[in-house]
Amino acid sequence: MSSLSLPDDEQLRKDAQTRAFINRELQTRFALEDEVLRGSRERAQAENVPAIQISPLQGRLLQVLALSCGARSILEIGALAGYSGVWLARGLPRNGKLISLEVDPKHAEIARATFAAAGLSERAEVRVGPALTLLPTLVPNAPFDLIFIDADKSNYPQYLDWAINLSHPGTLIVADNVIRRGRAFQTPPPDESAAGAAAYNRKILEHPRLTSVALPIVTDAFEDSDSSMDGLAISVVRE
Repeated sequence: MSSLSLPDDEQLRKDAQTRAFINRELQTRFALEDEVLRGSRERAQAENVPAIQISPLQGRLLQVLALSCGARSILEIGALAGYSGVWLARGLPRNGKLISLEVDPKHAEIARATFAAAGLSERAEVRVGPALTLLPTLVPNAPFDLIFIDADKSNYPQYLDWAINLSHPGTLIVADNVIRRGRAFQTPPPDESAAGAAAYNRKILEHPRLTSVALPIVTDAFEDSDSSMDGLAISVVRE
């Protein structure tokens, strides 16, 4: 039997270049940012908001998912600067509603400015406070057709419980950052965020009302960052 040979530095460099090329081409063809989306990133950068927003391709996926399930009401747990919220709200009809939760008041104000610049203020609302405090107040707004979870990973299992409570059969629940460069698959997970992602993955696999899939996302981000090798989970709520 031949021994397994690991790629050398030159092959790794070529692979990274190929990934970067593919990501650029896909983004150019399927998820080209407009002035509003570019402005959202620039506004966030100017205000020193961490550059941890989803990628343009992830944003387009969220928009496609919203359109595919005919979403009229969307819940987002974790607004950051409003980048993902723009993609989500653009998947709504004119009379649709996005409620986005954000723990940081400064980030919430930036998100509101982003929604205003996108002409989405009428259908996109930001509520400020810890998500686990705000979620019980959303019962009168439920059920939601799509729920996007992208906040502190340690509370992902609790966010999932609330997402199911605020859903109906057919609701899509999407969670970002469920792979964490593979740390979510280590036993035990090496940090609190990875542990939260691991617990989330177990729950969506075991829950009798969910059918789920997780997809890897490998980008051309800085190779040592979590965002360069992560993934998202998509679940549909059944009867």
